[in-house]
Amino acid sequence: MGKTILIGLGIGFLGGFLGGMVGIGGGVIMIPLMTAFAALTQKEAHGTSLVAVVFTGAVGALTYYLHGVVDWLAALVLAASAILFARAGAIYAHSMQENLLKRWFGIFIIAVSLLLVARGLMPERGGSLSMWSRTIVLLCAGMGTGFISGMMGVGGGSVMIPAMVILAGMEQHLAQGTSLLAMVPVGIAGAFTHYRLGNVRKYLAFGLAGGAIAGGFAGGTLANRLPEFYLKLIFAVIGIWMGIKYVKK
Repeated sequence: MGKTILIGLGIGFLGGFLGGMVGIGGGVIMIPLMTAFAALTQKEAHGTSLVAVVFTGAVGALTYYLHGVVDWLAALVLAASAILFARAGAIYAHSMQENLLKRWFGIFIIAVSLLLVARGLMPERGGSLSMWSRTIVLLCAGMGTGFISGMMGVGGGSVMIPAMVILAGMEQHLAQGTSLLAMVPVGIAGAFTHYRLGNVRKYLAFGLAGGAIAGGFAGGTLANRLPEFYLKLIFAVIGIWMGIKYVKK
């Protein structure tokens, strides 16, 4: 048990650190590390990763809240639709063959890596949407995010943030803070479903959560002292390389 927690701490710290440096959740890093060094199946890695997403999302959301950049109502709308689809995504992942799930995870890593580089170039929507139009955009974004989160074992910020910035006209930092808050209930729904399906390694998850919180804080602190574009470019290159390896499998 102690060794498992220590392995989780190490993987969580590395995932949180690298994720914190480039402003995304650490799931895309922790999942490959869990399959490589903790002998987890792909499905177990996805389920266990979601437990860490709950804690890292809560800590990140609190940080943004203290800076006044969280839209509670938008987060509630996102979470309301995402929770339902997170369960569906987790069940769908559990039904897939291991090799097929790995292939889809590889495609997902490549997409996230490309979005990461392009995120700074995302145009903010001019003008404001009506309340109903904005609600529809958030509900649709929540549906897609929930399914991907449950299926891929990640927080889903890579889907939520572009939708909020480009389609709903939300400012970038406000979108990031709102996304982190919405990740908490979504992560709980996905993690609980995976747990009932037997895809969560409890002791590894405890270490993972603690390590990810510490790593995320350290990575976020270091990110403020290094050029953001080059950090994202390096991460994208590594992510695309990992994604191609997964797809080839």
